[in-house]
Amino acid sequence: MWQRMLSVIVKEFIQLRRDRRSMAMVFALPIIQMCILGYVVRTDIENVPLVIWDASNTPESRELIEIFDKTEFFNVNYYAFDYEEIASRIESGDAKGALVIPPEYSRNIHRGEPAQVQFFTDGSEPGSGIQSLANANLIVANKSTELMSKEQLSEVQLPISLQPRIWYNPAMQSSVFYLPGFVGILMQNITIILTSLAIVRERERGTMEQLNISPLRRGELIASKMIPYVIIGYTQLLLVVATAIVVFGMPMRGNFLLLLVLSSLFLTFSLAIGLLISTISQNQFQAMQASFMVLVPTIFLSGFIFPIESMPKVAQWIASVIPLTYYLRILRGIVVKGVGIEHLWQEAVILAGMTAVTLILATIKIRKSLD
Repeated sequence: MWQRMLSVIVKEFIQLRRDRRSMAMVFALPIIQMCILGYVVRTDIENVPLVIWDASNTPESRELIEIFDKTEFFNVNYYAFDYEEIASRIESGDAKGALVIPPEYSRNIHRGEPAQVQFFTDGSEPGSGIQSLANANLIVANKSTELMSKEQLSEVQLPISLQPRIWYNPAMQSSVFYLPGFVGILMQNITIILTSLAIVRERERGTMEQLNISPLRRGELIASKMIPYVIIGYTQLLLVVATAIVVFGMPMRGNFLLLLVLSSLFLTFSLAIGLLISTISQNQFQAMQASFMVLVPTIFLSGFIFPIESMPKVAQWIASVIPLTYYLRILRGIVVKGVGIEHLWQEAVILAGMTAVTLILATIKIRKSLD
């Protein structure tokens, strides 16, 4: 039996050895995924960007701000002078939390009266928001203990108290964070996988010559290959969003038309990267492997699961060149926060630039494949 099977086994290994690109992907993909997971996956929330409104502007208030900034939990990146500026920073995503110190903060401490500070957190990211509140409470509690020991305040149990306020998602429901992310992930994955097979399928079926002798111009041919996937992509977007809203209760607080317009940028990018993969792949197996090599890093590095600010610097740099990073900000900004283009124009411009570059590269590569 083994002698009869041995010849087939040897034949399979010979065929695998001939397809060196596919074998390289088979062994490289798990290593790349393991490196990404081991390097990026961190449940601890660090370096949360804060905006500060110091209405007291005293040595005591500046000392409290310095304590927040020196911890690994927070980074004081912005200063504000009213609630409107705080709201603008959090709506745009520049800050994930805010510390407000009232004018009477220092006076109350010296008088032995309770001093209250406010802490706002972005509830659209529940994991980050919960830990931010916990860390802020810990910092304030430690400062209160220090003051009680220093001033011997036996009658006042908490010299400083924290008033928390959660924006956009007061119940801290994880579904509010993940559902818009699922929309982006599903839209990306299905579109890239489908289009990555478009050209290589023609090559495997031997119909590439028929395309070359067709009366269509090169631009018309490329557009003809893309239009069906554009329709599929938009249909998929509408179905996924409708399911998330009707079945799972995902909010839609912003302009849905704006979401459709900005989604067209990301849809075009996904189509272009899929076609680019299809032109460099020799067969459908290679196309699928190459697609997964693109998709896996984007899922873990785009902020879909883990906050980008808590990642290592190298991972943050990689995240900054991943289009899904900006599309998720657009999705969560419109769906959860209800913000408009005035807060999302930077993400839209960056996404448009990445889409244009990828589309040009895909068009050039497709033209070479058809020539």
